[in-house]
Amino acid sequence: MTDQHAGDRYEIEQLLYRYAWMADKRKWELMDSVFAPDATVDYTSTGGKKGPYRPTLEWLHRALEGWPVNLHFTSNISIEIDGDHANCRCMFLAPMARQRADGSQEVITNAGYYFDKLTRGPSGWRIAERVCTQTVQMGQLPPGYAIPE
Repeated sequence: MTDQHAGDRYEIEQLLYRYAWMADKRKWELMDSVFAPDATVDYTSTGGKKGPYRPTLEWLHRALEGWPVNLHFTSNISIEIDGDHANCRCMFLAPMARQRADGSQEVITNAGYYFDKLTRGPSGWRIAERVCTQTVQMGQLPPGYAIPE
């Protein structure tokens, strides 16, 4: 591996962690430092939306409003770099929690893969296409709960 590839891999890993921080802490002002201008996101495996990143992240914001505690864990990162483009696969584990009326905590955890196509531009690496493939959900959504539109 060249020093350039090592630097690219580090920058891509930091990009994946920035996405997790953005989503968990609702730091939507970071979205342009995560996604390329014409990027798309696909959350359909979670019951969510697919489309251009801005309106899709607006949906994600609404979907997460009822779950104020979020912790994304990103691991098993695999990166294939080809010039200014890269393909990346990583696993995610994402517990979500909220308080019940009795004071106890309700938790569900989603897990799966992110499949990303990345591009390097003047500001560094950005996600051009993200496909979330949820493979596991631990716990049940509360009875009557509907994922927001």
